[in-house]
Amino acid sequence: MNLRLDARQRAMLAEMGGRLPDAPARVPATAATVRTPAAQADAPAAAAGAAEAAGVPVRRPDPAPAPPSAAPPHAAVRMAPGRVVDPGADLATLDWAALQAHVAGCQACGLCATRRNAVFGAGDPRAGWLVVGEFPSEEEDLQGEPFVGEPGRLLDNMLRAAGVSREQGAYLTLALKCRPPPHAQVGATELAHCEAILRRQVDLLKPRVIVAMGRMALQVLVGGTEPLGRLRGRAHAWEGVPVVATYHPAYLLRNPADKAKAWADLCLAMELAEAA
Repeated sequence: MNLRLDARQRAMLAEMGGRLPDAPARVPATAATVRTPAAQADAPAAAAGAAEAAGVPVRRPDPAPAPPSAAPPHAAVRMAPGRVVDPGADLATLDWAALQAHVAGCQACGLCATRRNAVFGAGDPRAGWLVVGEFPSEEEDLQGEPFVGEPGRLLDNMLRAAGVSREQGAYLTLALKCRPPPHAQVGATELAHCEAILRRQVDLLKPRVIVAMGRMALQVLVGGTEPLGRLRGRAHAWEGVPVVATYHPAYLLRNPADKAKAWADLCLAMELAEAA
């Protein structure tokens, strides 16, 4: 993707810790300058062998331990049954404080048995931007707030670059309000009630734009099974509100090269918010 940003946008991108890659310089490939991956891997062993041949003692590294076997992504985990409720029951009559209390004591599914705190949201309740993440991380479960820790600090930089913040102009929440157990598959029951809560949050907030961060947020707000990369770069809609798809800050910490794409998504969100 070729991003064309003006000077102001480039400065804002730098504030969120990203930069556009420079065009790579062309270097003539010669036998003296090009080393294959196999040659690079063999170089340390060759140097150690030469040192031993010269009588110099060499301490070779211990073999790397075998990686632990990964649990299957959707391993079956038995969760305690929750109180069966209509996913939309009475939520349309709740004001902001009552909805927050409902989430804090929610027992609509089995996730209530394993969570520490339900995560309702945080930020400006009169915000024009609604940022929706996926499900609570361990730290978010402990603190009861969305987007904390290093991902939260990155998101704060991103929002400031766009001219809003969680203190003014943006409200942050999650698609799933309770943290699922490790390797548990989140099913329709868990998502249905949380979607009804999110719908009521949107009714009360009346945001001008929704920024959906991560696959689960898109599953609730956009639906379908398309990968995130195909959904970003264009406007969607949910409950009559424009929706912009982008990467979760935790993903961007692992893949900083995609910060420029995330910034392009925020530029689209700014345009949609201004036009709303």
